[in-house]
Amino acid sequence: MVSVHRPAPIHVAEEDLDDLRERLRRTRWPEPVPAAAWAAGTDLAILHELCRIWADDYDWRPHEEWLNSLDPIMVPVDGLELHVFRASARRADAIPLLLLHGWPGSIVEFRRVIEPLVDPPSGTAAFDLVMPTLPGFGFGGKPTEPGWGVTRIAEAMHTLMATQLGYTQYGVAGGDWGAIIGSRLSQLHPDAVIGFHTNMPLFGVHRLPSWAEGADEHELDLLARWDEMDVTAWILEKFEAWSDGGLGAFVTEDLLTNLMFYWIPRSVASSAMIYYESRLDPEGRVHPAPEVPTAAAVFPAEINPAVQRWVEPNYRLARYTEMPRGGHFAALEQPALYAQDVSEFFAGLGRG
Repeated sequence: MVSVHRPAPIHVAEEDLDDLRERLRRTRWPEPVPAAAWAAGTDLAILHELCRIWADDYDWRPHEEWLNSLDPIMVPVDGLELHVFRASARRADAIPLLLLHGWPGSIVEFRRVIEPLVDPPSGTAAFDLVMPTLPGFGFGGKPTEPGWGVTRIAEAMHTLMATQLGYTQYGVAGGDWGAIIGSRLSQLHPDAVIGFHTNMPLFGVHRLPSWAEGADEHELDLLARWDEMDVTAWILEKFEAWSDGGLGAFVTEDLLTNLMFYWIPRSVASSAMIYYESRLDPEGRVHPAPEVPTAAAVFPAEINPAVQRWVEPNYRLARYTEMPRGGHFAALEQPALYAQDVSEFFAGLGRG
């Protein structure tokens, strides 16, 4: 099959930016609630200041220019157009790497790791990065029919890499939904996936109490933290709650650029459909051990906490790294640690 992808730079109309600024300035703010900061939702004072910055200081155009420097293309796959961003190492030994984001993220999650992955220190692995926007997210296509669960998305990602872009073998990396889709992709196409790197290793196949039998005090604390984590609320609150150090772990402009992927293309509702669709795709959420070598990078503030013995039954675990700091948005919070772990893992894997 000959690829029929087309260039797809982002050009947000100035009137849409003006409309956003006006809406932000006209926000009707609620009264503060009698609770500690972040205990009952997003801190009102922080939200107020972020919206002021978004309306008065934030300039979308430099970020749009950066995104368009990543060779964005629209690629038709399974009746849907995937918006794909790319960065090349331009080295003969570069490894094709599919980077998969999650919710409430976007490819902005990878902003700080692109350069160290495509232009790494001498003697380490370099990558040709493929960073698709998941179906229903961002500026890409939105499904108009049901059925876009984890399995169908995983198959679409393989078609993107193998059929449309011509990579017969490639690596996969991701957290959040990228971890779930990447795991499923590894199951479905072990001959194509040379390795899978995840910063959210999964252990949900095994049910309590059998797989947690003998848990020590630290492991019980992790389980309690996981059980307390809610899975709904606003995007900003998730970056606060799911990170190591709260919003201070991020560059404000990165947070706002990520929000633009939801606001401008009106993808808040369509992106959330992955949660609904995944419930209708039970096989997509089951994770028996993939046949491909897997690296688990465990960041201490990850919302899906894990210890090695919990995740080993689910993977062909080739590398397990306990990171000193970082949380759920690892590539954006700790880009140096993340990029180093990805590079070291894939450097030892052969192709073909």
